[in-house]
Amino acid sequence: MKFLFDLGGVFFDWDPHHFYKDIFDTEDESKYFLTEVCSDEWNIKQDAGRTIEEAESELIPKFPHYEREIKMYYMNHRKMIRGIFNLSINVLEKLKKQNYECYVLSNWSAETFAGMIDDYPFLKLFDGLLISGEDKLMKPDMAIYELAINRFNLMPQKTVFIDDKLENIEAAKIIHLNTIHLVDPNKIELEVDKFI
Repeated sequence: MKFLFDLGGVFFDWDPHHFYKDIFDTEDESKYFLTEVCSDEWNIKQDAGRTIEEAESELIPKFPHYEREIKMYYMNHRKMIRGIFNLSINVLEKLKKQNYECYVLSNWSAETFAGMIDDYPFLKLFDGLLISGEDKLMKPDMAIYELAINRFNLMPQKTVFIDDKLENIEAAKIIHLNTIHLVDPNKIELEVDKFI
């Protein structure tokens, strides 16, 4: 078996709310901002390769009174990481000690991923990383799974894909990857052990 991991929700506890809860006076305004202004749909386009400059230029004219808070989003991207899931890192270390090949397939902006490997050295344990923003493709688009398979020389039936988002898991099943839908990072070892 080979293993193909997502990063957010699997290794990183990333959520914009971790940062913005201290920026706005009320929970309601923080929720409004992250739902209607810097929304998931807006952020995802950066994961697909759009530049931060383009993203801000699109949004600020629509919400000029939030210009300051919009510009804070990517400047403070690392502060949105509340921590890392150590159990997942332990599993990765165990797999590597047993000579399993481990790779990354993650939706992540190329600009915000810059420097992550230096800041989080466990990322060096992976045999390869495919970051969506660098290749301008993203899950659950089938093309990014096919790119991962070709780039990392994977056989789907002998590869386990681990992700926290159901739509990404469903897409992986279409091309016959084995899957772990990781809704609770505390259960990662239990789930991975089923395949080794």
